[in-house]
Amino acid sequence: MSTTDKGARLIEILLVEDNPGDARLTLEAMRTAKMANTMHVVEDGVQAMEFLRRQGRYSEASRPDLILLDLNLPKKDGRAVLAEVKADPDLKRIPVVVLTTSRAEEDVLRAYDMHANAFVSKPVDLEQFMKIVASIDEFWLHVVTLPQT
Repeated sequence: MSTTDKGARLIEILLVEDNPGDARLTLEAMRTAKMANTMHVVEDGVQAMEFLRRQGRYSEASRPDLILLDLNLPKKDGRAVLAEVKADPDLKRIPVVVLTTSRAEEDVLRAYDMHANAFVSKPVDLEQFMKIVASIDEFWLHVVTLPQT
C-alpha cells in the first residue's frame, strides 16, 4: 500500500486500455484533477489478468482498488476480463468501471449482467473526456468506500 506525504493511502488504479492516446489522456486527466492515486496501465486482456493474478512480470504488482476497463481489447477482450474478474473469489470485490467508446445498449446490458460496477462511454470531445475521468476519480476515490484489498 502506498501513501501520500500526508500519510493518506494512495488508491491503486488499473487502467486496461489498448489505445495509447486514450491511456495518455486518462493519465493526464487524473493528474489534472490532482487525485492521490497510482495508475498502472496494461494494453490487453491477457496482461490485465496477469497483473491481477500477479503472474510473470507482474509478480510484484499491487492489488488495484479500482479497474478502468475498455471493452475492445486485443488478445482477450474486456468482456472476457470482466467475466473472469467477477468469477474469481479473490478479485470479484474490486470495482470495475467499463470505460469504452461503445454506446451500444447490448454492451451496456451485458456489462451490467456480468456485474460491472459502472458503464461509461468515452466522449469524443477532449474537454468532456477530461471531465468524465475526473468525475470517475472523484466518485470512486472520494465518495464511495472501497473494500480493503
